[in-house]
Amino acid sequence: MTMDSWRFWAFLAGLSGITAVGAGAYGYHTLSGDPKIRNAFEIAVQYHMFHTLALFAVAWLKKSLPDERSAYWATRSGWFFVGGILMFSGTLYAYSLTGTNPIPIGAPMGGGMFLGAWAMLAWSVFRKSKTPEHDL
Repeated sequence: MTMDSWRFWAFLAGLSGITAVGAGAYGYHTLSGDPKIRNAFEIAVQYHMFHTLALFAVAWLKKSLPDERSAYWATRSGWFFVGGILMFSGTLYAYSLTGTNPIPIGAPMGGGMFLGAWAMLAWSVFRKSKTPEHDL
């Protein structure tokens, strides 16, 4: 299984999903009653899970896209989704657990990575294939 394989992306999505569900359970059962902290953690979990599903979309596109160039953009979007999860959700997780913001621009940067990832994912399927039988 190479890092360019659709199986890699499905595996990574599975690990990310396990992490998101575990984080959600942890937050629900152990976080303090401070609504600001709980809200930040909930948002982190929601965005983590939404973008975990996007990683499954990357795996599916890697398997089904007809040409290498389209698959390239799907892979690129996958790495941006991973970066967005780490920066956006990771920053909010850290804030919720420590009360400090370790990377002040982490959440906005992660949000920008999510936007870029969705644009690249859209581009990967919008591109016209060189073979007519695979035209969208």
